[in-house]
Amino acid sequence: MAPAGRPGAKKGILERLESGEVVIGDGSFLITLEKRGYVKAGLWTPEAVIEHPDAVRQLHMEFLRAGSNVMQTFTFSASEDNMESKYFEHVEEAVWAVEVLKESDRPVAVTMCIGPEGDMHDITPGECAVRLVKAGASIVGVNCRFGPDTSLKTMELMKEGLERAGLKAHLMVQPLGFHTPDCGKEGFVDLPEYPFGLESRVATRWDIQKYAREAYNLGVRYIGGCCGFEPYHIRAIAEELAPERGFLPPASEKHGSWGSGLDMHTKPWIRARARREYWENLLPASGRPFCPSLSKPDF
Repeated sequence: MAPAGRPGAKKGILERLESGEVVIGDGSFLITLEKRGYVKAGLWTPEAVIEHPDAVRQLHMEFLRAGSNVMQTFTFSASEDNMESKYFEHVEEAVWAVEVLKESDRPVAVTMCIGPEGDMHDITPGECAVRLVKAGASIVGVNCRFGPDTSLKTMELMKEGLERAGLKAHLMVQPLGFHTPDCGKEGFVDLPEYPFGLESRVATRWDIQKYAREAYNLGVRYIGGCCGFEPYHIRAIAEELAPERGFLPPASEKHGSWGSGLDMHTKPWIRARARREYWENLLPASGRPFCPSLSKPDF
């Protein structure tokens, strides 16, 4: 399938989702811009939108070219109350936000920073989803704090909760671009590697293709990423779901499907890697012989 840009007709997000269309979100801003030298770790405030707007604009363009349909504003931690507390780890706060946003007469999408154990008051993911939909949310899900596998487990629990309650809503997931099977209820922030030693946990593009397919099979139609999710990860989602979407993103012009571009390499053993089976079954090494495969959360 050749890259074909994106469909020209403009449709609202609910119209897209209700027709079964896949909506691809964006990825990492704070973590990525910190690595690029535009954000200071700690409070993670988005001063780059004022000091370096071109850097923010460039990252938005990279996500767009990689296949994103929706790019969110870079405003995380932009208010004093957000710096002093944690938003949307508590379903009660998320419900308040939905109730206020419903006054705008626009579709409301809300994601929570929770894992399979639920929110900070032990409200299960299924019950969180039910409360959010009853409050008026049209799209519910999770973002950040946990990797793709863990986030999909949470999404499954949300879906089951909605089904038991006889409620319907569109599902949305934007996990970390890191593997975090060993983190606790607070997510990756409690891992000893957070935030400056997470590189060994970065998901490969093939991991993300697997995630995208599993999310789609679960019934999730808004699929994106959060911290650690680079543009090439978003491209992996777009490439995996190209059969459903009917086109590839512009960034795929330089990327052969499943490593097919390697068939032009001069080394025969590298040419042999130009196939899906090789990359799907690869168990990548970290190159650190004395490092553990898992960590112990600090909290």
